[in-house]
This record gives sequence, C-alpha cells and structure tokens, in this order.
Amino acid sequence: MENQGSPVSAEQYSCAQCGAKLDFAPGTTAMKCPYCGFESQIAPSDVQVTELDYRTYLEKSADEKQTQEAKRVKCNQCGAETTMSANATADMCPFCGANLVFSESVSRLIKPEGLLPFKVSQREAFDKFRQWIQGLWFAPGGLKQYARTEAKLAGVYIPFWTYDSDTTTAYQGERGDYYYTNETYTTTENGQTVTRTRRVRHTRWTPTSGTVWNNFDDILILAGKSLPRKYADRLEPWDLANIVPYTDEYLSGFRAESYQVSLSEGFEEAKGVMASAIDTSIRQDIGGDEQQIHSRQTQYGSITFKHILLPVWLTAYRFKEKIFRILINARTGEVQGERPYSAWKIALAVIAALIALGIVVLIGASQK
Repeated sequence: MENQGSPVSAEQYSCAQCGAKLDFAPGTTAMKCPYCGFESQIAPSDVQVTELDYRTYLEKSADEKQTQEAKRVKCNQCGAETTMSANATADMCPFCGANLVFSESVSRLIKPEGLLPFKVSQREAFDKFRQWIQGLWFAPGGLKQYARTEAKLAGVYIPFWTYDSDTTTAYQGERGDYYYTNETYTTTENGQTVTRTRRVRHTRWTPTSGTVWNNFDDILILAGKSLPRKYADRLEPWDLANIVPYTDEYLSGFRAESYQVSLSEGFEEAKGVMASAIDTSIRQDIGGDEQQIHSRQTQYGSITFKHILLPVWLTAYRFKEKIFRILINARTGEVQGERPYSAWKIALAVIAALIALGIVVLIGASQK
C-alpha cells in the first residue's frame, strides 16, 4: 500500500546562549541565532542517500525507517500543504498569500532521503528578485513597490521524486531512405517554351522492427501541486550530486511543502520523460534518413526512487485579485515566475509609437 503525502516537519532548536530559536544559515553547515549570532554546527552524517525499491514499496507498507509522522497545515484557498513554526497559531501561505489558521492533524508519509540545503541567502535572493522586477517591461508600478518588501520572500523546500529504471522496448516501424531521380519539365523563358531537367527527392520506406535498451538515472519529477509547473521546471538544473542526507536541522527556519503527487503518479510522469529518450533511441536504431514509429512496448525493470526536497525562495504577489508567483532557485539564484502587465503603460507605449511613426511620415513628406 502506498502512503499518502503530507508535510515534513522540523524540530525546534534552541540557542545555547540566549535560548532563542536557531535557524539554518544558507550557504553554511550551521544553524545560527538571529539575535546573538551564536552558531551550532550541523554534525556530518554518515548515512548514505539511498534508492528505495519502487515495487517493493508499492506492494507493502514501508518500514518505520522509511516513514515518519508529521503535522499537516493546508491552505483552504490554494490547497498547498506546508509546515508551520512551532507554537504558531496563524501564518501566511507562501504560495498564495492567504492567511492560514493552524489546525493540527498527524499522518504518516514517506520520509525524505535527502535534500539540497539553502545556499542563496534571503538578502541575495531579494537582490535577484529586485533585478528581475526592474528588467520587466510594462510592469505595474505597484510591483516595483512590492519588490521593496523583503519580508514577503519565504524559504520553502519543494518536494520531488527521482526515479531510476532500466527499460527494454520492442518496436515496429519503417525506415525511410532518400533516393533521387531526374525529371523533365517545361517552362516559359523570354516568351519561349523551354525544357529543363531537375533533380527530385523521393523516400523509399522499408518495414523494420527491433529492440532498444535504455538506462535512466535520477529522472526528476515535481511532487507538489502548488507551484506553476512550467516555472518550477525552468529552475533547473539542480546540483543533485550535492544532495545531503535529510536531517531536521536543515529545515529549521524554513517551510517544507507536502508532496501531493503520489509515488505511483510520479512514476507515470517519469514514463513520459523516458518516452522521449526511448523514441530517440528507436529512431537511431532504425537509421536511414527518416523514421516512422508505429508501435512500441516498454518493460521497466530495476525501478528505484528517492523522495528529496529542493530549496526555493518564493513570493506571491496579488494584482487585481489574481495571484502571481515568483520562484528563485535557492542554489543558483535563477528567477522564474508569473508577472502582471500594466494596461495603461502598454497603451502609452502604443500611443508613443504611433506619434513617432506619424512624425517620421510628416518629415518624409516635407522632404519631397
């Protein structure tokens, strides 16, 4: 049986000097007190980030080491599920900006195997965000005003699945090879009918079939539903080689979104990613100048998976009752997101362009 997802949660760590809550400091391996500056190093883990067997997990419940209990906080407006800080009773949803009221429920979920810790600080992310805003054409003035409010930039760990699989694909198709013939045709040149010869390309199609083998490693599938997928995909690439074993210390001071795409649903999406690479292998196997694939049957073997968390700085901007979300890769600083347009700025630009065009026409007419 497959467990349903819910948010992971982090313990609260106290400063040894003043007793305040310690937060993970991006770009370091330590938690830091925001008040007195005390730092507590995160002990290196000797645990290896391992792959879990996909079919074994689906056929029976995972053992206690692969799951954990966590509190659930769900936004009634956008449906996002995230953690909240300890002892909190209300907060703001980082995905849509709506007010959240804490209601506790506990469920069992697949424990993350690893994560990429935050590397880009909030200040650095805010600078990237502001540069991105300044570079937008026809943005409403309110958007640039909003960009001055750093407190609205929230750090969130986003859930992902990774899948490994060996595939064996039997296919049937056709191979197209070009060949050329010469043909004559008549045309009119200088009022005279003349005969010319031209070279014409044809394609000779031959039925073919075969088998191709592929090996896939770390196919990355977004496991949340709260972010616009096309913008989340554009945050890639992620330095997955630097994933560290999951520990609560890295989550201190940050949110973590629940996975809402189940393990099996995620693998169906991974199949779609594999299909493109498999088709490329089939076309290479068929050869020739053109290829047609009529059918394919793929078997998936040695399927393994990981549940991982990747860091994103996130803000939700409301404009005319619509939510625009902006995402920043907290490892590279890459900014992606939705943006509103100012209708009056576009109108002014069109008017200015028409005036400029009119001036050019008048000048041209006066010079004649």
